[in-house]
Amino acid sequence: MPPDPAIANITRVIQLSVAPVFLLTAAGTLLGVFSTRLGRIVDRSRRLLERLPALPPERQPGVREELALQFRRRQLVNTAITFATAAALLVCLLIAVAFIASLLHWDFSHPVAGLFIAAMVAFIGALLAFLAEVLLAVRSVRIDH
Repeated sequence: MPPDPAIANITRVIQLSVAPVFLLTAAGTLLGVFSTRLGRIVDRSRRLLERLPALPPERQPGVREELALQFRRRQLVNTAITFATAAALLVCLLIAVAFIASLLHWDFSHPVAGLFIAAMVAFIGALLAFLAEVLLAVRSVRIDH
């Protein structure tokens, strides 16, 4: 008995949606990393703000510089989180559109391709913002011998 064409079609769509699911998993993992970094940046900023009033005036400019650095790092991590979240949402939309198009027998190949490209652009944006934040953090470390 030949397989039911509707079931074969749904099976094909499920197989095609596996790759985007891996991308969704990667975005979720990155969001966890970004959230952890953001938490550390916020904690460090709070400690600096608590110490600032008690510091002698000659040490305050250094702490204010570090606060400015933490603010810039926080902006970059927030940007990375925004891009990674957008990528994840686009992947979810891509999967939903692929299923709907399959069920309704519509040719949505162009919208699906566009969603995939948009998801990749957002994912690249997240990685670039993360790279910028890491480079900024590494450059800011002063090792005195």
